[in-house]
Amino acid sequence: MPHPVDVHVGKRIRHRRWLAGMTQQQLAESVGIKFQQIQKYETGANRVSASRLWDIAGAMEVGVGFFFEGIETSEMPASAPVHAARGGPADLLGDKEALDLVRSYYAIPENQRRRLFDLARVLSDVA
Repeated sequence: MPHPVDVHVGKRIRHRRWLAGMTQQQLAESVGIKFQQIQKYETGANRVSASRLWDIAGAMEVGVGFFFEGIETSEMPASAPVHAARGGPADLLGDKEALDLVRSYYAIPENQRRRLFDLARVLSDVA
């Protein structure tokens, strides 16, 4: 049975790859492995080594810590440190609507995107 952290990291790889518009094949080629290995990472069937995670992070232009963000207390072994969630749905990256929104948001030109962000912040403060 896969370790919950491996499953979480795999989900984060899949979601970041999806947001970047990359296929498993493209990601695999950029880090020098077969796409089947990316499939195994994304399902948590295989653990991602530190060096491979470093390569994947570089290919997807994120820091390695990105893959560990949002780990829920229930997913962590009892001996692991606990990090509090910052609000919002527990599995924001598991929500297709949220991912579509983020992808659309980054397709907006930067100056308009900033104004939209400011508007959303004001609306969330009012709610």
